[in-house]
Order: sequence, then structure tokens, then C-alpha cells
Amino acid sequence: MADAISVRLDNDAQRALMVLEASGLSRSEAIRSALVDAAGRLRERSALAAEVAALEADEADRDEMLAVAELMESLRAPG
Repeated sequence: MADAISVRLDNDAQRALMVLEASGLSRSEAIRSALVDAAGRLRERSALAAEVAALEADEADRDEMLAVAELMESLRAPG
């Protein structure tokens, strides 16, 4: 059996819940879905931040980015 919780919703959260319920989800389904989606987005942001940090720490990659930027600048049309 899943844990039951209670929560106080502010106006924005209440409106969002109403939108989810209007799509046909039950109140419980809507809240569970929103929690799982939010956690997934947080994991994705954390993974992206870790990837960016790894790329920033990669000196060879930074050198290549600078070389590409210089090449692109040299190919840019005047004006």
C-alpha cells in the first residue's frame, strides 16, 4: 500500500491540478504524475550540469571550440 500524504496547495498549484484533472486524470494520478515528472526533470538538469562541467574541464575540448569559433569568424561575411 502506498503512503498517503496531505498537502496544502497555493492558487497556482490548485489551478495546475485542475488542468491535470480536466485531462481525465484522477486527483491522485495527477499528483503522482506531476511528482514523477518533476523528479525526472531535476535528474535531467543534474545530468546536463554534470556534462557541462566535464566539458568545461576538458582542455582539449575547449581548445577545439576556440579553433572552431576562430574558423567560423574567419568565414563570416563582411559587414
